[in-house]
Amino acid sequence: MKRIINTALASFGMSGMVFHGPSLRVNPNFRICKILERSKNLSAKNYSEATIVRSYEEILNDPEIDLVVVNTPDDLHYEMTKQALEAGKHVVAEKPFAQTVDEANELIALANSKGLMHTVYQNRRWDGDFLTVKKLLKDGSLGRLVEFESHFDRYRNFIQPGTWKEAGNERAGVLYNLGSHMVDQVRVLFGMPMSVTAHLGIVRESGAVNDYYDIRLQYEGFAALLKCSYLVRKPGPRYSLHGNLGSFHKWGIDPQEDALKAGRLPNEAGWGSEPAADWGELDTELNGLHFTGKVETIPGNYNLFYENVYDVLANGAELLVKPEESRDGLVILEACLKSHKEKRTVLL
Repeated sequence: MKRIINTALASFGMSGMVFHGPSLRVNPNFRICKILERSKNLSAKNYSEATIVRSYEEILNDPEIDLVVVNTPDDLHYEMTKQALEAGKHVVAEKPFAQTVDEANELIALANSKGLMHTVYQNRRWDGDFLTVKKLLKDGSLGRLVEFESHFDRYRNFIQPGTWKEAGNERAGVLYNLGSHMVDQVRVLFGMPMSVTAHLGIVRESGAVNDYYDIRLQYEGFAALLKCSYLVRKPGPRYSLHGNLGSFHKWGIDPQEDALKAGRLPNEAGWGSEPAADWGELDTELNGLHFTGKVETIPGNYNLFYENVYDVLANGAELLVKPEESRDGLVILEACLKSHKEKRTVLL
């Protein structure tokens, strides 16, 4: 008989509605038993089998709950993850799973001491464009890499009221929100950089937190450039890679998030696929011949994250997103803060 993982969502905001809920809903190995909503009942529409609870303690004190998804505002991740681990629950935490490297190390040690699974929802590892870039680098399609550039730009020329993402300390802006994804992708591709140089800023009038960054991660023989701004009305390429044999450019962003926001479920046919018009462009040398043309985007699939979580809990498989990896991402993000404050390059 297959083991069913009884799961609780610690909130039902955007991440619960758009990311965690749908992936768990289409996976028969999970049962969403409880959803924390402090005052609303939004989850009742699509998750009628789950009990809506008003306090986190109702989740922590339930012996039937195996897995807690900590998908609350960023500044709550550390404390709520710690409480869940202390209650003997396995944890999936949204990124960043802690505010500091010290907090991250504490959570890792706690999970290890209790023999519990603790992972971080780094879903952008399963973006189709990232998977395609990863394959091109592995294949050596560009030759020796000399520069990698990634953008996560948006256009919102106003301050959205009533959201925690627009208020707080230096860790409340885009660096720890979107930067957590971008740094994780680069770390997956290349490991830890030798040095970090970062420029942070507030580009919107009346902004309270950083909504812009320009980061240079230096590696042996090449640099990875990470950029984000909330005032980019017409974006350039999402990825630009240059090697000694060629270049690759990819515009647009993985279609899964928009599909999920539209209410589609991630088990439909063709999930994560892009139309040919959105494929990236490669200009390079292959077997001594000049090649230029489109490269089919590998379909993205966020469901693979929870498929791995189940395989870990039920079969003892290897965890694909290890918390130590996300901790290393926090090392880079802290170096970005230090670089910006001290106006210098930080060596790692």
